[in-house]
Amino acid sequence: MLELLDSVARNYPIGSMLLWQTRQELRSVRNIADLTVADTRPDYPVNYLLDGQQRLSTICGALYWRPGAPDSIWNIGYDLRLQRFFHLDSVDGFPQHQIPVRSLANPSTFFTQLINLSPELQERGKRLFDRFSDYLVPTVTLGDMTIQDVAPVFERINSTGTPLTIVDLMRAATWTPTFDLVDAIDDVLTRLEPKNFHSIDRKTVLRIIAAAAGLGFSAGNIDDLRNRAEPELRQDVAAATESARRAADFLATQIGVPSSSALPYANQFAVLTEIFRQLPNPSDRQYTAIRYWFWRTTLSSYFGGWNTGQMAADLQAIKEFAAGSVEEIATSSVLPSASIWTAREFRSNSATSKMLAIMLAHQQPVDLLTGQRIDVGKSLSWSNDKEYHHFFPRDYLKAQGVPARRANSIANIILLTSISNIRISNKPPSVYLADIREAVGDAVLQDRLRRSLVSEKALAAALNDDFKAFLNARASDLQEHALKLAGERVDVAVPSGSSFVGDDLDSDTTD
Repeated sequence: MLELLDSVARNYPIGSMLLWQTRQELRSVRNIADLTVADTRPDYPVNYLLDGQQRLSTICGALYWRPGAPDSIWNIGYDLRLQRFFHLDSVDGFPQHQIPVRSLANPSTFFTQLINLSPELQERGKRLFDRFSDYLVPTVTLGDMTIQDVAPVFERINSTGTPLTIVDLMRAATWTPTFDLVDAIDDVLTRLEPKNFHSIDRKTVLRIIAAAAGLGFSAGNIDDLRNRAEPELRQDVAAATESARRAADFLATQIGVPSSSALPYANQFAVLTEIFRQLPNPSDRQYTAIRYWFWRTTLSSYFGGWNTGQMAADLQAIKEFAAGSVEEIATSSVLPSASIWTAREFRSNSATSKMLAIMLAHQQPVDLLTGQRIDVGKSLSWSNDKEYHHFFPRDYLKAQGVPARRANSIANIILLTSISNIRISNKPPSVYLADIREAVGDAVLQDRLRRSLVSEKALAAALNDDFKAFLNARASDLQEHALKLAGERVDVAVPSGSSFVGDDLDSDTTD
């Protein structure tokens, strides 16, 4: 607050304020810095302040505060000698060279305080008054746009305050004295806590509610919630809650996803929830189809750029599947080649990396050196990814001239305890694998590797310290396993010259 006022005093720019002029009635805060905003005439356009509330509150609060509690955040003064703003600890009795900022709103009071000061301080005071009197704040006004049109602008606002989202817009659009959309969303998340899916973001839950209302997943469908009466909204939330619980249970028990942080894509949860709303009690065959759908959309990175057309198509596919018209949930996804496992880098927020983690968890992995069971739940929490290590140690590969990003290929990652990783250090695979084989025998070594989805062919390449051959063999292993999970025919080939490409970050970039 003090720095902002100082910027005005120095005639520095403080950025523009974003307004939305509309006749749409939204729930809003009708005060700025404890100062009541006057009511507008009926059916008269209103300017909603979307960005700049903290800046406007600081300026208005400091200028128009009426003396009350001395420790009020609006009780601000300016020291003409030190030329700085500071918070006052009283409402009167301060030295003449310390001017309450609220005096700037009353010229006669302000200049009366300057009379007995030196000419230099009087000049400083006059300059301060002129700066605040003449300072202009630029504003950007959005025309009478729908919430659907405003939402993308609203969500991209960058400020030092709290980011605003479409959830905030819809909360304002649907608010009544007895219904708060954010509270309803948080209630849904609370019901998901037993399955550790309570960290699903609010926007995803908003999609789920819009779908439960029979509308759909898109921003336009979300906007249509404003036309729902409160009893209807409550029914929508109740339906969304029950189907979300079924989706979380399915992910935890049938897929092995222990929490929302391990879910490859947040929007997968939205679609799964709608599947279980329209089909609350699937048959065994239908459960299998849903599992295939999950693995297929993960492997294909289908939700990496989920657009409005896909949302509508997915909703139609769910309806047909739930009605029994088809045996599979159709998607427009295209399965990638096995090169994704060598070309993509391992990252905790990558959908393909999360798929690897879940696949490894299914194998009940054990530590290569000790044979002890790996704590899969801890590994899949992603709060600490220190159990994911490089089969070919990074330092070893660096010494061989292998680029760091290539060394970090997903196909080079296994689950390994930190202690064993330290013991392996920068040893070449031919050395540390030979040590393990000598200690426990070839059969035990191969069993431990099998649990890490490393085949005999990949092992042979590792024993020869052939990193390229190992990556290709391991990529084939991972692709074969992934295709089986997706219910696809296994026909794996890894191009020997596959190059490194960007990773499929779980950005859930949608309209």
